[in-house]
Formats: sequence, C-alpha cells, structure tokens
Amino acid sequence: MLRKILTCSITAILTFSAAYAQDSTKTGKLTISGSADAYYRYNFDNAKDSGRTNNYTSFTNSHNSFELGMASLKADYSIGKVGAVLDLGFGRRADEFSYNDQGTLAAIKQAYVSFAPSDKLKFTMGKWGTHVGYELLDAYLNRNYSMDYMFSYGPFFHTGLKADIAVNSNFQFMLGVSNPTDMSTASFAKKFMLGQIHLASSSGKIGGYLNYVGGKGMDDVMTNQFDAVITGTISSKFNIGYNGTIKTAKPTVGESQSWWGSALYLNFDPSPVFGLTARGEYFGDEDGVAGFGTDIIDFTLSANIHIDNLTIIPEFRLDSAKDPIFYKNSDKLTPSSKNTSSFILAATYHF
Repeated sequence: MLRKILTCSITAILTFSAAYAQDSTKTGKLTISGSADAYYRYNFDNAKDSGRTNNYTSFTNSHNSFELGMASLKADYSIGKVGAVLDLGFGRRADEFSYNDQGTLAAIKQAYVSFAPSDKLKFTMGKWGTHVGYELLDAYLNRNYSMDYMFSYGPFFHTGLKADIAVNSNFQFMLGVSNPTDMSTASFAKKFMLGQIHLASSSGKIGGYLNYVGGKGMDDVMTNQFDAVITGTISSKFNIGYNGTIKTAKPTVGESQSWWGSALYLNFDPSPVFGLTARGEYFGDEDGVAGFGTDIIDFTLSANIHIDNLTIIPEFRLDSAKDPIFYKNSDKLTPSSKNTSSFILAATYHF
C-alpha cells in the first residue's frame, strides 16, 4: 500500500512538472525531501506487571522495544506566484498526528496550495501543521526526541484558509479560518479562528511569536488557546527557546476550565558534530482539561550527535507529578508513584 501511494504521488508530481517544462514560457521548481526516524525507549519503572509504559506524551508510548517513528516524503512545487505542497507520512508519528482520519487520508501530513499576489501577501488553503508551540511533528526538526506535554495536548494541524502578511522583515502576521482543530473534514461544524503575530529584532537575534486558535468544536465546547514562543541567540554556540501557553474550555453547561504550560529550552553546540539540549517544562492541569487533574514537571536532557544528515539522540527524561499518576511494578489498577524516568536512544535522518 505504501509503495503504491509513494509511486503514484511521485509519478503525478513528475508528470505535472514535465507538463510545465514543455511550455518554454513557464519554469517551475520542484523540491523533493524526506526523513525517517527510529528509537528505543526504556522506562526505569517499566511497570511490567501492569503493562503500563508511564508515557503520557505523543509518539513514544513503548517500553523496552525498538520502534519506527515515521517515514516522510515531501514534494514542493512552485511556479510564478502559485505553489503546492504534498507531505506524506507513515508510521507511529503520522498515525497519532492524524488521529481523527482513516485510510489514506491519515497519511497526509500536509497538503495545500498557495497563491502569493505580492511578496508581502500569501494565501494558503488545505491542511498544514499548526503554528502553535515550539516543537514540531518531524523528529529531525526537534533537538529533543520525546515531546513535551504542551505539544501533545495542543493542536496538531489545521485544515482551512489563511493569509500571511509581511509588513516588513521584522513584523509579520497571519489570519485564518479552519475546521475544528485536528479535523481534516468537518461537515456542518462551526469554524475556528487562527492568528499569529511575529516580531523580530533588527539584528535577528531575538524573535517572538504570539499565536491563537479558538472556536467551538464538534462537542460544542468553546476553546481558546493563546501561545507565545520566544527565541534568543546568545552566541554562535548557545541559544535559548521559550514556550508558554494556556488553553481554556467552556462547555455549554458549567464553568470554564483550563490547562497551561511553560517550557524553557537551553541549546548548546560546542562543535558542529555535537550539541546538548536541556528542556524543562511545567504543565498545569488541576482542572483536568487534559485528563490529569494534577500538575506535572518534566526535565529532559538530550545529546545531538551529527554525522552528515544523520542525528543520533541519546536522551534521559524525568517526569514528576504533584499526585501519583505513574505506575510501579507492583501496581495493578491504581498508580502509586509521583515520579518516573526513562531513557531513549533515537536516530533521525533527512534528505
């Protein structure tokens, strides 16, 4: 099945490219890229008697097992003021990313067309990865392999129409309308509003994004999420990232509830072949909107070893909660531990 999809996709893209190539008055650019990742995870509390993995974030729900992450193939074609992107993904990450979709639709990570009438305005329609948050779906784009709680319980993607406006090189913003969060198809559903403001210093060393997504979902719950991402370059070897977010949920009956999170990323690259990233995150869910009913802290230390386009990521992670949510070996149905730790060895490759 995968082979047929990839073959048909590449054939269609090349046919489209060849058709334009026959017209000497039009020249387009086709870029094909891809990536693959795999990992091994060991949870030191493994809870082997209960079968629990002590994992509550996306893409790494396993224990003592070698796992495939995702294989991706992306085609980007542009000609003049128009363009199109087809981004396919297969594996655990793609399945969890498109968890509302079935069949071949679940393999489409992104698929959109765009029109840029000027260098300051661009319209995009289709499905694309969310603008909310610091972390990204494709493993090779993150310095930590495991995901944080804010990514896991925030939006993954949007299907709709958006406009990107560039006022100048230091100020851009985006406005959009979409289906409810993470819905590729949503007949009769009310639409969500999207927004983003991007500011950067004149030197380019400090940048910030203020992000928004909100609307009434299929369950008639009104949600609003505000998110901020700030990045700063201290030197050629050290940079900092920050992500803070809050999501509120207001049901048709009852009071509004919320969860919030805050994470700091410290990135140090003493050489081109070796880097370290320390991530500290606080995730507050006392209202139980994300299903925890407690607060969680996670600390992750990841090394990045670069060999050409291959990155090897040994990673140690510690999760600690205000109340017991993690399982020990002797636990059957009820968790008894407030802490758990894990080791991951991951490898990512991109071309």
